[in-house]
Amino acid sequence: MTCSRFRTSRKSCPGRRDLGLLALRVGTGGVLAAHGAQKLLGWFGGGGVSGTAAGMEAMGYHPPKASAIAAGLGEAGGGVLLALGLATPVGGAAAAGTMAGAAAVHAPNGFFAQNGGYEYAAFLGFVAAGLSVTGAGRYSLDHALGHRLDRHWMVPAALVGAGAAALAVVSSRNKQVAAGQDEKEEE
Repeated sequence: MTCSRFRTSRKSCPGRRDLGLLALRVGTGGVLAAHGAQKLLGWFGGGGVSGTAAGMEAMGYHPPKASAIAAGLGEAGGGVLLALGLATPVGGAAAAGTMAGAAAVHAPNGFFAQNGGYEYAAFLGFVAAGLSVTGAGRYSLDHALGHRLDRHWMVPAALVGAGAAALAVVSSRNKQVAAGQDEKEEE
């Protein structure tokens, strides 16, 4: 029996879906992990925690060092978890929440990345959230561990938790930015 889309159902050909999830997880997780390593470790031309903290402060995130560490951990940690397919709901939600914060910074520049917009951050966030919901597939540590760290209840809990945290952080940042603009206008 072949895995032709005309001859069998998807359930009789699970390897194709699982290979697709593996490619999506490793690719997206690798990109996120590399971005997080720039922030945390200064790898790949990044600024490390101190350089990222300076950037976070300039973008209105306070406290800047804690913000830099949180962003780095959300990207690196979430990316590694996605790439491995381990605790996929948590890894995907952490990455998606972090990308929501990045998208907020880029939103004033519009959608497209070539104009400094939020396109890239939004794309990474949506893919991470989608993987959180879909699961890692057969070729993952979650599957090998019997889905002990990938329970159905974890998906909404992780996404709601990450969404609430992202909303709080972005709201705080927006207040800091607005307060800074008010101070400039008064001068």
